[in-house]
Amino acid sequence: MSDHKLKPAPVAYENEPFLNSPDGRILRILSEYIEPLARFRREQIQDTVVFFGSARFQNRANAEKILASLHADANNQSEQEREKLFRRAQAAVDMARYYEDARKLAFLLTEWSIKIPARRRRFVVTTGGGPGIMEAANLGAHEAGGKTVGLNIHLPFEQFPNPYITPSLNFEFHYFFMRKFWFAYLAKALVIFPGGFGTLDELFEILTLAQTEKLAKKILVVIYGREYWDRVLNLHTMADAGTISPEDLESFKVVDSPEEGFECLREGLIRYHLGPQPKPPAQGVPDIAKTRP
Repeated sequence: MSDHKLKPAPVAYENEPFLNSPDGRILRILSEYIEPLARFRREQIQDTVVFFGSARFQNRANAEKILASLHADANNQSEQEREKLFRRAQAAVDMARYYEDARKLAFLLTEWSIKIPARRRRFVVTTGGGPGIMEAANLGAHEAGGKTVGLNIHLPFEQFPNPYITPSLNFEFHYFFMRKFWFAYLAKALVIFPGGFGTLDELFEILTLAQTEKLAKKILVVIYGREYWDRVLNLHTMADAGTISPEDLESFKVVDSPEEGFECLREGLIRYHLGPQPKPPAQGVPDIAKTRP
């Protein structure tokens, strides 16, 4: 009889080779549901407003700085290369207005939402957690004094969380579909700034869910920047061809300024998710009306 004793085997939930194996995939998926749910409950987040848009946009100061540096180094490139770099840098300066507008709109929304009398936090600005429009929206909410969410994704190329996300609401996902779930599950509104494939993907997924009545709630869809989107999308062509109903064009609104976007969001959020706001009490009369949680 051998005196050799086996070491205790790790319990399954501490067995990293198993957890990282194909057999452990369902546990990893469940973790990306349960762990965010626990954090949202702990941070008392009732619902969100999600900002989508290009990760490539910069703030105006940085974009102008890069353009100025190209002018300073203009003699170090060929004419063809110089023209290409100047074109890209000028486009970055032109598109920087959307960064600044997203920042201001997130500020206005958060400034309003943190004053809503409720047990839990309402309409918290949420983004994909990266740079560009995501950074701008997180920054605006941060500047207004509110909490702000970043739902980042682990990618083969670098995307680091921006510094304006509330640390306790900084998430990192492996699965795109679980990240999309959390974008939609708590959202009461989407704000779609100019962007690329990912922005279009998120826009059309929500519009499809609304069209097919798979949403248990009203999600407002606000598309920002008519000049950009009119060149990218022509949904009226789809309606004319009968591939969508004319009523589907009412699933979203297009706005062109932070103030217009804020009023659109505020009116819709009150109508569908807060109800009529109580009138201020007459002077000298105590307000005994109960506020909606």
